[in-house]
Amino acid sequence: MRSWTGSRRRTKARTKASPNPRTGTTTTNPAKRPQPARRAGAPPPPCAAAAPPRPARRGRSVDERKNEPQDGALFVTEAPAKDAARRKKADDQRGAPGDGKAEESAELLDEILDLMDLDVDVDIRDDDEKVVLDVTGPDAGRVIGKKGQTLDALQFLLNKILNRFPEGRRHIIVDSGDYRERHDRGLVTMAKREAKKAVSEGRVKTLQPMSARDRRVIHLALAKFEGVETLSQGQGTQRRIQIIPQRAGGRRR
Repeated sequence: MRSWTGSRRRTKARTKASPNPRTGTTTTNPAKRPQPARRAGAPPPPCAAAAPPRPARRGRSVDERKNEPQDGALFVTEAPAKDAARRKKADDQRGAPGDGKAEESAELLDEILDLMDLDVDVDIRDDDEKVVLDVTGPDAGRVIGKKGQTLDALQFLLNKILNRFPEGRRHIIVDSGDYRERHDRGLVTMAKREAKKAVSEGRVKTLQPMSARDRRVIHLALAKFEGVETLSQGQGTQRRIQIIPQRAGGRRR
């Protein structure tokens, strides 16, 4: 009922003057009725009292209030710098190189493998220059992936995370059942076989596309192989090695 009454009053207040079709008289809006004239000599109507001036803050002089920063200036302080320093210190403590890198890398790899829902274990082989993480268990084959691509991806990820700092860097190798060693032996055997063919036939031998790690193994294996040199060609995943025979005197054929 209250809502309806208020709506009715607002409707009346907005009604404009309009002639009555029956009587011909004009109805005046009550809200616009003229006010009675004020008598001569009568005092003016009372007006709202002005708000008292805002008192100054206690405990500060006028000079201190003048030097006080304006509104919003308090946010431009040393707080952001302190926060940035605090975050950097926390990052340094989490990722700073030093003792325990082998355990830290094993824990990180174990968390990733848990997210992959794999039934495996992680063993550590630690020395001064590198950390080898050997993955064993029923799902070890899934960790290797096609041509070792999953192992390469995990190894790349761990090195990026744990070797962010130049001090005390150690290469982290992710392996599974000596797959890396067996795979490298196969690459070296294949590279030497193709190098012999290149020398005997006098023709350039182009190998199949392979990862940067595998190309590095072949470059190192043939670096001291007499009569050939190696060169990488192509882009991205199609990058491959060419085994180029040399003539007597060290020139290419």
